[in-house]
Amino acid sequence: MERTKAALFDLDGVVFDTEPQYSIFWGQQCREFHPEHPGLENEIKGQTLVQIFDAWFSGSLQASQPLIVERLNAYERQMAYEYVAGFEAFVTTLRQQGIATAVVTSSNREKMEAVYAKHPAFKEFFDAILTSEDFERSKPDPDCYLKAAARLGVQPYYCVVFEDSFNGLRSGRAAGMTVVGLATTNPADAIRPFCDRVISDYHEINSLNF
Repeated sequence: MERTKAALFDLDGVVFDTEPQYSIFWGQQCREFHPEHPGLENEIKGQTLVQIFDAWFSGSLQASQPLIVERLNAYERQMAYEYVAGFEAFVTTLRQQGIATAVVTSSNREKMEAVYAKHPAFKEFFDAILTSEDFERSKPDPDCYLKAAARLGVQPYYCVVFEDSFNGLRSGRAAGMTVVGLATTNPADAIRPFCDRVISDYHEINSLNF
């Protein structure tokens, strides 16, 4: 895809292989607050905190939200932020080719500070880092990716989105961008209908010419 001018990356499950760690955290919360719904942590994969709270921690459980946020912030400070295999080399190649890069994540700035502490050179991979504070509407709305494209000064048609969650994949599609799905969170066959290409990690892709 020679027209590519920008690559936009979600964070969890796309840049970092963190989804298994989040499954552990949400498994603990769901067993505590929703013991009647085994496996709920698998159903909420890829959803934002607001979406999870609205669907599962409202009403009589609304008072538990501050406690869960406190637990989540503490958990994220000690998480292992390990790159998805091949990511560092891939994003370095893109930048050498003159392709703009950005992170587009539903994570907040507090979490990103934890990321920077673990990876001081993280910011050098990207021309822009957009977090939940930068968006009015969450994925699957295209707002976040459209804002990222505008931040980079690139039309959506020239952007490639890298996503792992169904909401993220839908967001990229709705923004009118080419979408690469990573099968790190959901099976390849499940996400394939929402993607232009599916990869398991960045060793499977060496350019954006497809």
